[in-house]
Amino acid sequence: MPAYKVEICGVNTAKLPILKETEKEALFARIRQGDQEAREMYIKGNLRLVLSVIKRFSGSHENLDDLFQIGCIGLIKSIDNFNPDLQVKFSTYAVPMIIGEIRRYLRDNNSIRVSRSLRDTAYKAIHAKEVLSKNSFKEPTLQEIAEESGVAAEDILYALDAIQSPVSLYDPVYTDGGDTLYVMDQISDKKNKEENWVEKLSLSDAMNHLSERENFIINLRFFEGKTQMEVADEIHISQAQVSRLEKSALKTIRQYLTL
Repeated sequence: MPAYKVEICGVNTAKLPILKETEKEALFARIRQGDQEAREMYIKGNLRLVLSVIKRFSGSHENLDDLFQIGCIGLIKSIDNFNPDLQVKFSTYAVPMIIGEIRRYLRDNNSIRVSRSLRDTAYKAIHAKEVLSKNSFKEPTLQEIAEESGVAAEDILYALDAIQSPVSLYDPVYTDGGDTLYVMDQISDKKNKEENWVEKLSLSDAMNHLSERENFIINLRFFEGKTQMEVADEIHISQAQVSRLEKSALKTIRQYLTL
């Protein structure tokens, strides 16, 4: 990813406005009345929020302008859906929305990139395997391939796995004039059992019964793995408050799941 620059998508980030809380409240009151000029001002006043979020994706090697544009989409969605009556700071609500928008973009639009060194290692291993197979007329072991190629067995495994082409769960594997069988039909493990899908759906429904703040805390704690202290710092409340809200949210979820 290129170094951060002053101008992104034609926007001079060094001159972005910073809105005071009173200004935000006044603008949002106008936005709720359908004032498009206030909406534009609110967007510009929160673009620094987008900048702070895209720094988290510095390892993605994506174009900075592209990430900024996608982040702005998340920001706009946040503004259009934010409810100030819930007593949650706008930044607390907007950050997960912006992150989610960028993650969806990275997931849906990026092909898997494999470094040249990994490809070279994989090709060495494949060549060594072919040589050994011709000489011994049997499938060589991983250790034999490692010795022949001069590459550690662990590195060979990693490189070969990296160059594998991803397969869609919806790729057809068999058809006989009737129903088509897909890859997902051939998979059977704990993560794909029907009851696990039902449990996930039930959990999702249960979380819909939480307040916005409780839902946000549960996501940070149990889906992003953050500590209570980290959550407290992010949403600007005490750790004790996070603990109380977390316990309340878990109680609500348990009650819903046991109905």
